Amino acid sequence: MGFKAGIVGLPNVGKSTLFNALTETAAAQAANYPFCTIEPNVGEVAVPDPRLATLAALAKSAEIVPTRLTFVDIAGLVRGASKGEGLGNQFLANIREVDAIVHVVRCFADGDVTHVEGRVDPIADIETIETELMLADLDSLERRVDALEKRVRGGDKDAKDTLALIQRALALLREGKPARLVERKPEEEKAFRMLSLLSAKPVLYVCNVDETSAATGNAFSRLVEERAAAEGAKTVVISAKIEAEIAVLPPAERAEFLATIGLEEPGLNRLIRAGYALLDLVTFFTAGPKETRAWTIRRGTRAPQAAGVIHSDFERGFIRAETIAYEDYVALGGEAGAREAGKLRLEGKDYVVADGDVMHFRFAT
Repeated sequence: MGFKAGIVGLPNVGKSTLFNALTETAAAQAANYPFCTIEPNVGEVAVPDPRLATLAALAKSAEIVPTRLTFVDIAGLVRGASKGEGLGNQFLANIREVDAIVHVVRCFADGDVTHVEGRVDPIADIETIETELMLADLDSLERRVDALEKRVRGGDKDAKDTLALIQRALALLREGKPARLVERKPEEEKAFRMLSLLSAKPVLYVCNVDETSAATGNAFSRLVEERAAAEGAKTVVISAKIEAEIAVLPPAERAEFLATIGLEEPGLNRLIRAGYALLDLVTFFTAGPKETRAWTIRRGTRAPQAAGVIHSDFERGFIRAETIAYEDYVALGGEAGAREAGKLRLEGKDYVVADGDVMHFRFAT
């Protein structure tokens, strides 16, 4: 099950530098001019989770396999992208394919790095990007209305429901508000997702600060944090330059480097975890002598569907899930201790998998 977060922002805000650090590759070209990233670059990163090592030690596993997220480096948007300015149409299409948006905002002043608008104003930058996404959504929805109205007149109930959703979204967009604010019932969620609206995607703001502000943030990043808090979004403060330096250091030297700049861990770890939370994902584990592995599922996933993430046969032939909470697994010294203490539960098809569950699936072939 793949989950993608798209890294977006204006040109020269540090997107590609951040992506390079995330994937520890030079796959994305970081250059001081707009549109240096012509094709979206894709990289997979491991989600940091200290629980894995603990479980592996108890299960005496030969290998540890973390869960992963996919990041897509999307070239810089500019004002007018929704009308095809720059490489707008191509880039907006790339954003449509991701599950969430990581919006990198320039929160540093540097005369050597040009700003496409000629000034450093993170709130204006955010509004430029969001406006382009909303304009693209507005155009997309308005073009669907006539065809849906014809189907409604023909008695198509699904078309009627979809049109009602679209009208609610259009009302917000015309007020300059993103589609993610559309009020909807749980049963409408699937139909809403099918609309593929850019401004409906969850957003995480990444404040790219100068090196001296990596640990504390600065006045620019605090403006972004205030804006994010007002709209219920999250922020992460990172210095992309520092993260790029950390990424190429030998692991043994990273802790010392971080300590000298007042950080306990790389900012990328916080970014990855924040992206994981943004997508409302949870982790369950399988643990044994061969390997301890983390698996990614959406919060609310039931046991058979979680089993299907491992293999489709597990879901089709699902019988039950032998389940131990992470805390019980650790406190009781592993599976045998949990079983003896009565902490191994047999869960059926309706069980909603909890974050940290250590599971073994029984299935019929």
